[in-house]
Amino acid sequence: MNLAERNLTAADVTQEAEGRWRELLQPNFLAATVTLCLGVALFAFNEFFVSTALPSAVAEFGGAALLSWAFTLYLVFAIVGGALAANLKARFGARRTLIVAALVFVTGTVIATAASGMPQVLAGRLLQGLGEGIIAAVCYALIPELFPPRLVPKIFGAEAIVWATSAFAGPLISGLLTEYWSWRAAFFVNVPAAAIFIALVVAIVRQPAQAGRAAGSIPLFRLLGFGFGILLISLSNTTGNGYAMTALLVTTLLIFVGAIQFDRRSSNAILPSDAFATGRPLGTGLWVILLMPLAQASGSVYLVYAMQHLWDFGPTAAGFSSALMAMSWSATAILVASLRSYEFRVQLIGTGPLLLILGLIGLTLAVETGEHRLIFVSQIAIGTGFGVSWGTLSQLLMDVATIGERDKTSALLPTLQSAGYAIGAAVFGLTANARGFDEGASDRVMTAALSGVFALGCVIAAASLFFGIRTLRLMRREIRTAPCGQSTAQRSA
Repeated sequence: MNLAERNLTAADVTQEAEGRWRELLQPNFLAATVTLCLGVALFAFNEFFVSTALPSAVAEFGGAALLSWAFTLYLVFAIVGGALAANLKARFGARRTLIVAALVFVTGTVIATAASGMPQVLAGRLLQGLGEGIIAAVCYALIPELFPPRLVPKIFGAEAIVWATSAFAGPLISGLLTEYWSWRAAFFVNVPAAAIFIALVVAIVRQPAQAGRAAGSIPLFRLLGFGFGILLISLSNTTGNGYAMTALLVTTLLIFVGAIQFDRRSSNAILPSDAFATGRPLGTGLWVILLMPLAQASGSVYLVYAMQHLWDFGPTAAGFSSALMAMSWSATAILVASLRSYEFRVQLIGTGPLLLILGLIGLTLAVETGEHRLIFVSQIAIGTGFGVSWGTLSQLLMDVATIGERDKTSALLPTLQSAGYAIGAAVFGLTANARGFDEGASDRVMTAALSGVFALGCVIAAASLFFGIRTLRLMRREIRTAPCGQSTAQRSA
């Protein structure tokens, strides 16, 4: 399949983006901007709200052993919902899909808010994850439909602002509500936000007249396979036995490989046809989307713990390192989105994994040398790496996908990002445990374990750099071989 059959032409790549930030606030784009940002905010705020409020729910009901399952079930069903999103959008249309998904999310929120025990909280979290996974994926798929190409970078920049706001305001608001009112209030805040989201969807998202005709049957078996694989990854984090953890991860790998191979042979595939193919820019780009969060998970899982136990940082100061990464990501994403040249932004994609490598090397050196100031510099480098490349890479993958697979590709991006974090948490958990990491471990053992974790993160980040560079080379090759001057729409006609 060459570039003539895709959405990207040489003229598209070299065009100067003329979009302005103020256009997002004009009447013809304002509602769409608010809708998509609110869809992201539901996911982001819910993540930060719940992580702060859940311990209070556990304290009220007991069952601390179930705390991790509140996160596990949300993640598993968010990934399943994201994988299902493109099929639902094709079958029922974006508007109906978003409305029903929001109602599922609200139902889960109400169940968790009114819970009388941890089982009800878990049931609510399951429904929240399923609904929000669909919402996030469909919102990504709507970006190229609701906005012209010149404004797509600005939308990714606006979503970066939402994430930064959530990282700061989410824990603060949730903490205040939990402390001075109830943890239930922190959950219930999602209900009015979802109601506003539904109203905006009804107002701006059009329902296609032929929704459902192009959709095949729901690939339930493959969805269960992907979901079961993610569940095994989460389970591997709860076992203290290294052999059991390894067995679970190997089993997960076999399940994923089998499910992907089966999906490629199916006439009703979940994944784009070029997904993870090393000879296509879409395939190599998706590897970057998976591997960068996977590598960064080394810091998100263990960094705060290391700062508290190796350098005696308090929770607030240790948590600031994560906020610093989020700030750097958002600030850089906004700056990159303001660049007018699409071609120049594309060239920066390879810089993102490189900065990620440098940041993880810095974390490794910080642990080895005891120089805690390196942590803050490294977190800035990691956040900048994501900010400089993530939005542009996402837009590029939407562009290089075939017209018929654009929804699958767009919806896969947030789903694959979540999967990367889940896989990373398991892989680095196995690495740390194999090197003696334990709650009562000495500083020397903990240092060795965390050095191994961050060093492995560097290796994975290096793989993402390889695929990032290869994505750019494959894209240039396809542009050179594609006939100039014709768009995909013209060729299809």
